[in-house]
Formats: sequence, C-alpha cells, structure tokens
Amino acid sequence: MGANTSQVSDLSESQSIRTLIGPDAISENEPFWNQLISFTFTSPTCSADAKLLEEAVVPLAKTLIQNNPRSGNFGALVRVFLSRTKELKISTECQDQLFIWQAHNALFLVRCLLKVFIRQMNEEELHLQFSYQERAPGTYDSICEDLLEELVCNLVHLIVEVPLLDITYNILFEAVTTLLVLLSYQLFHKEVLPILEILYHVEERNSHHVYMALIILLILTEDDTFNRSIHEVMLKNISWYTERVLTEISLGSLLILVVIRTIQFNMTRTRDKYLHTNCLAALANMSAQFRNLHQYAAQRIISLFALLSKKHNKVLEQATQSLRGPLGADDTTVLPDYAQDLNVIEEVIRMMLEIINSCLSNSLHHNPNLLYALLYKRELFEQFRSHPSFQDIMQNLDTVIGFFSQRLEQAGSDLSVERVQEVIKKGAAALPKERLKKFPELKFKYVEEEQPEDFFIPYVWSLVFNSGVGLYWNSQGIELLGMDSP
Repeated sequence: MGANTSQVSDLSESQSIRTLIGPDAISENEPFWNQLISFTFTSPTCSADAKLLEEAVVPLAKTLIQNNPRSGNFGALVRVFLSRTKELKISTECQDQLFIWQAHNALFLVRCLLKVFIRQMNEEELHLQFSYQERAPGTYDSICEDLLEELVCNLVHLIVEVPLLDITYNILFEAVTTLLVLLSYQLFHKEVLPILEILYHVEERNSHHVYMALIILLILTEDDTFNRSIHEVMLKNISWYTERVLTEISLGSLLILVVIRTIQFNMTRTRDKYLHTNCLAALANMSAQFRNLHQYAAQRIISLFALLSKKHNKVLEQATQSLRGPLGADDTTVLPDYAQDLNVIEEVIRMMLEIINSCLSNSLHHNPNLLYALLYKRELFEQFRSHPSFQDIMQNLDTVIGFFSQRLEQAGSDLSVERVQEVIKKGAAALPKERLKKFPELKFKYVEEEQPEDFFIPYVWSLVFNSGVGLYWNSQGIELLGMDSP
C-alpha cells in the first residue's frame, strides 16, 4: 500500500505506510494522502491470501495503535475516505475511474487496519482510535464527533446509492467487506455488543437484510390471496434473470424460478439446511394456487425433482458399495452416515412430491405446462412408486400419469408439441376430481422465537466465516461459533 506498492512483501518497506503509522500528524489537506492512496494492489480472493495480508499488516497496525493517540492519523485517513464518498455518485456518472480507484484504496487501507484493531482492543478502545486527532504534545483530549457512526452510515449509503457497474464493483465489494469486519466483533463474544447496536440499527433503518428476504416471502405465502394474485401480475423482459430470456412471465412463475434456483444453488454450494427448508416451505404454501405456470417454471420444478432423484440414487449406490453384499429391498443395514444422508434427501423428495401433488389436486386444469413437463419426464417417478416413504403420495401422480399417457396413446404416434398440449388441455377438463385422493393442505408458518437474534446472529456469522470471499479469521478466540472450547 502506498505509492507503487503492489505486493504484500512491499508493505513494510513502503515510505508512505511508514509515514502513516508514524508519530507525526498529517493534515487532511496534505498532498501525502493522494500519494498514499495511489497504488495498485489486488485484494485477496481467498482466505489463504487474506491470512498473508493480515500477517503483514499486524506489526504495522500495532505501531499505529501506539502512535495514533498523538498523531490522529487513523481518523484523518477515515475522513479522507469520507470526503471522497460525497462525490462518488457523480464520479460514477462521469466515469471518473481515478477518483473511484483512490476512494477504494482509502477504504481498503481502513479495512485492513480495522481488521487488526478489532483483534487487539475492545469496542471502547476502538471508538477512541476513531476519535483521536492531531494535538500538541502533553494534551490528551479527543474530539467528540462519532466518526465510527459516520463511517458506517456512509458505507451503507454508498452500497444503496452507488450503481453496480464494472468501475464501481470493487468499491462496493470493499464497502460490504468493511461492514463485515466492523461487525466481526460479535465473533469473539456470545452476547450482542454495544458497538454493534449502531450497525444493526443502520441496517434495519435501510431495510437491507438479504438473509431475511426468504423469511419475508414465507410469511407472505401464508396468505392465499397473495398466492393467487401473484399469478395475475404479468411482467415483461426480465433482464436481470440471466439463465433464460423471459419476455413475459407472471410474478408467481418468476418467484418459483428464483426459489428453485436458490434451492439448487444451496444443494451444490452452501448446503444450508435452514435455507433449504424455508425455500421448500414457501413453494409448498404457494403450490395449491399455482396458475398458468410459465413453461420454464414448470420445467424447473421437474428438473429439481430430477436433481434430487439423482442425488438419492448416488447416495444409495455409495451405501451399497460400502456393504459387503448388494443392498436388498428389505436391507436396513445401511451405514449410519449414509442412512442419515438418505433420510434427509428422502424428506426433501417427499416434500417435492407433495408440492407437485398439491398443484395437481387443486389446480390441474390451470397448469398444462406442468402436466406436459411431468409426462415428458414420467420415468423419473417410476422408482418411487413402490418406495414405502412415497407410496401414498405417489397414488395421485400415478393416476394423472396413467390417465394422460392413455389419452396420448389413443391420439396416435409422432404427435407434435402442439397436439400433445391440445390433448393435455382436453384431458385436464375430463379427469374426474374424485379420482384424486385428498391430502391435507400444505401450510407452513414462520414462527419467530422469543429472541431470534440467538439464532440469526450465529447463523449469519457461520455463513460469513465459512464462505466469505477474501476474508480470514483465526479461529482462536471465536466464542460465537463455539470454536474456542478447549
């Protein structure tokens, strides 16, 4: 960091860095600051690189901690960054890449120092590091302004107001990362700390709880009026959905696509049971009111079932290979780990079957696209027909598949897509409802515990700790996630 600094090994030799952490105060108007924040340095993208960077910063930050009460240079650095945030939106509109680059570098410096500060001092001492300013030797007053709160508010404002573009991506990413670093005090304590109250209040005030979005959807889907109305709202040209061109789609079908995509991402990447369960609960609540599902939404529902079926077969095969002999139909000697995996997957498969059944039982004639997708992939369901966990719920699917398969056979061979759709629409109107067994309505409610922060704070931090991009924390001293036990 500092002029021309581009590698971790350059940090300790950088004259600009030595000046920043030294005992002499530097006025915010000095040309020094432009020199300090004019560097090219690739931010870490993995925890290993982040660890190397932090190890290099630690001795420098410790020197600054000693000298900052006299120099106030850390507070000056923060104010240099804040002075640039006021013009970031205009700089973005003018494509002023130099200004944005320097603002990013200033914030990067602040974040690297904060990361060490938080491990070296308590929250009251951190507040003091923000409050020190240039002073004459022998005086010990600090300014009263809350620079920490101003920094947090500016970071949130930056995230909300500055558009996400190629030239702003790095600074927006750095703003989010800096907020996470400030919040990371919580990792080392089990109770909610006073310094975090500012941050949580700011987040609530701006209503940017990404992790709460799913809970909000789940609560909304408890209302059948909502579940019906979302299929009446038509949207056009959904540019942000990149998996497929969507020229026209109902809000309901779009929500289904997003939820299913979240489930699939979770299955292959994060494997978070909490996210998984709530996604399925939201789909289940909506299922009885599915109306005129978009062709792609119908396909994705069946594709998700296909993915679950594939995972089920893979675990079953692994369990079989782990036994001495082949796994028989009545064999219950599956190894414990595989048995647990099978139980989890089968619970999800059952839920998906219930969702499909709910749609067929309540609104079959409104969903020809789902019927088409179901018939096209009907072989997926064969293996579950005689499975004891699914026999009851498979009755209706067998009835529907059998009924429409017979009609398609009667219609002849080599049918066009249009002809198949025509047969399905006529068949949907002709299938007697009494042939489908009635099941209890799928209804799930979000029940908030008396102190939800006892769950959410450790839960969110476990995601950040395990999956945060370019972030590293030494597990020693982390109490929130139970990592510091002897």
